[in-house]
Amino acid sequence: MSEAFDGGGQLPAAFMNPGTSSFTELLGVVAPDLLPTARELPQGATASHLTPEATTIVALTFPNGVVLAGDRRATAGNVIANRDMDKLYRTDEFSAMAIAGAAGVGIELAKLFQVELEHYEKMEGRSLSLEGKANRLATMIRGNLPMALQGFVVLPLLVGYDTDRSQGRIFSYDPVGGRYEEHDFHSIGSGAVYARGALKKLFADGLAEEDAAIVAIQALYDAADDDSATGGPDLHRRIYPLVDVITEDGHRRMAEEDVARLATAVVEERAERPDGPRAPLR
Repeated sequence: MSEAFDGGGQLPAAFMNPGTSSFTELLGVVAPDLLPTARELPQGATASHLTPEATTIVALTFPNGVVLAGDRRATAGNVIANRDMDKLYRTDEFSAMAIAGAAGVGIELAKLFQVELEHYEKMEGRSLSLEGKANRLATMIRGNLPMALQGFVVLPLLVGYDTDRSQGRIFSYDPVGGRYEEHDFHSIGSGAVYARGALKKLFADGLAEEDAAIVAIQALYDAADDDSATGGPDLHRRIYPLVDVITEDGHRRMAEEDVARLATAVVEERAERPDGPRAPLR
């Protein structure tokens, strides 16, 4: 390892200086012997070229809990880096998170968050409250700020069933660790604006669990329709969105055959009406 970082606990100055001229300069400071030189990187390389980017996530509540869904595509610049990425992570029995942004950083964040919640439960003999989980995740995101300033931004969406309130809840974040509770539904990622438009039209109070899953799949379909970084259902490769459901019974991943059935129905309906279901005017 380079003498620029001797493991003594002091981060290189480039991590703390948002004025670092380029990401390649940062690589050279940290580990010039282990990482590519500037000559080996693509011309004009940015963070999006060096690590895959996770894209669109949606979440919505229903009377018995909350549904979290994500597309499967990851991109690196204009290239599809992965077609079947899992962006949804069970963090404990009553919560889950999904990631959008720098995939490598997001995956590490999710795994670390899982370990922290498990450690707290073992040490205290009880689970952290949903509010406590949301606050802890905000602190972890704030700790990634130096990397975010270099372009490696990751934004999670935390959902869970609040056993104290007996309801599903959704929390979103900004790159500096700001925590915001969202009501009814929310979306993040490159296709978020399109997904949120669909959620606005299709969300309704009193949705059944399966209906909430259909709304999520419809929203992801609309995102994929207008955002090239979002992947829609791929019936030929049998790649479908992932859907997690959290209720008073805990977290579970919706079975692939059930999601395939719902996604296939959505695709078939779009063959007849490409723009999707219409919300009533009155």
